[in-house]
Amino acid sequence: MTDTAPRSAGLPRRVLARVKRLPVQLLLPAGALLGAVAGGVYGTVQTPQYTATSDVVAVPDKHGFVDSHAALGFAQAYGRLATQLAVLGDAQTRAGVPVATLRRSVQSATSPDAPMVSISATSRHADLAADIANAVAGSLTRYADRSLRNTGVRLVRFSPALKSTQPSSASRGLTALVGAGTGGLLGGLALLVRPRRITGYDAAAGASVPAPAHSGNVQEQLG
Repeated sequence: MTDTAPRSAGLPRRVLARVKRLPVQLLLPAGALLGAVAGGVYGTVQTPQYTATSDVVAVPDKHGFVDSHAALGFAQAYGRLATQLAVLGDAQTRAGVPVATLRRSVQSATSPDAPMVSISATSRHADLAADIANAVAGSLTRYADRSLRNTGVRLVRFSPALKSTQPSSASRGLTALVGAGTGGLLGGLALLVRPRRITGYDAAAGASVPAPAHSGNVQEQLG
């Protein structure tokens, strides 16, 4: 038991020592190769994530007093409210998950040109992601209906969230490519910070530089 800790502590030192002994020209490809392997392993063992999106659009109420430009402004405001407790608290019952899960998985986005709010949900299960997105979109629509008398704008479901058939998380090939790029970058940095070996020419050049003369010796030579 006492021998395990020193051995494990000395392992990084042995690895670093072997890396230092590698030829300079191998640092860059070795870093890229190790990064690609690590990225591929991560892409294999990671849990796939699925994303579903539900869209709602803000429209002026027929008895309202706002125009399309005002509806665009209200859509921006409702987009910020989509991830707040006032909306998520009502959606947790229909989604079947707690508010904390909704906060982690739900994101909202708006368009500067169209009065539309996109609500996206991410989960390990494709059907759950669609249920969460639809539940939050429905809760946001009901929230807008309760404020209709003051805003003159209501939200209408434009497109419901559908169950995704493909994961939205990065594939194994992509993670391997990112890992190769990161490993190559680290290998390049190692080349920059690696101490330069002193050759015989450098030693001879360093030895040929004369030492500075003292002021007393210069005066004696002049005298």
